[in-house]
Amino acid sequence: MTGRADRPLVILISGTGSNMAAIVRAAQAQRWQARYGARVSLVLSNRPDAAGLVFAREQGIETVAVRHQDFDRREDFDAALAERIDAHRPALVVLAGFMRILTPGFVQRYAGRLVNIHPSLLPAFPGLDTHRRAIEAGCTVAGATVHQVTTELDHGPILGQAVVPVLPGDTPQALAQRVLSQEHRLYPRAIAGWLAAQVAARPAE
Repeated sequence: MTGRADRPLVILISGTGSNMAAIVRAAQAQRWQARYGARVSLVLSNRPDAAGLVFAREQGIETVAVRHQDFDRREDFDAALAERIDAHRPALVVLAGFMRILTPGFVQRYAGRLVNIHPSLLPAFPGLDTHRRAIEAGCTVAGATVHQVTTELDHGPILGQAVVPVLPGDTPQALAQRVLSQEHRLYPRAIAGWLAAQVAARPAE
């Protein structure tokens, strides 16, 4: 690839990493390296046994585990994360099922290049239990939102959304499965859009 800076992506997970896997597959199928100078350079987890780490290694991606239990303070854990992340000089840090609350200092460190996916149509239902809350509120649609992360929970600028119908008799579990299937399409699409905007904004070299 000529004339474009390398744009490493770092993905943080805690479990199976299904959204991470969807992003990795999209990056390969859509040739993000050639189109945007982007590659997934690191998958990082707070759990050494996270199944997603196995998938990432099978794809030839570097993996790191930083156990949150090894740190007495949340700030120290976040500092250890940042040290691993910064070694890759990432263009974008992607939260994909990373089940730890990040400190304001960490969020501010990656301001404008830290993204997350949330299983609701923000600004509706920030926080937890989104599917149960949507059903109990009588919503006819639910969905997922990709957004930039700010220090205010689930309130950053929106990069993309996917809408899923709430069906009669839906359970939170059934709705969650339908939303997740859309997340796997939405997250890669939103990241590709962000990367395309970065390429377009950069003067030709």
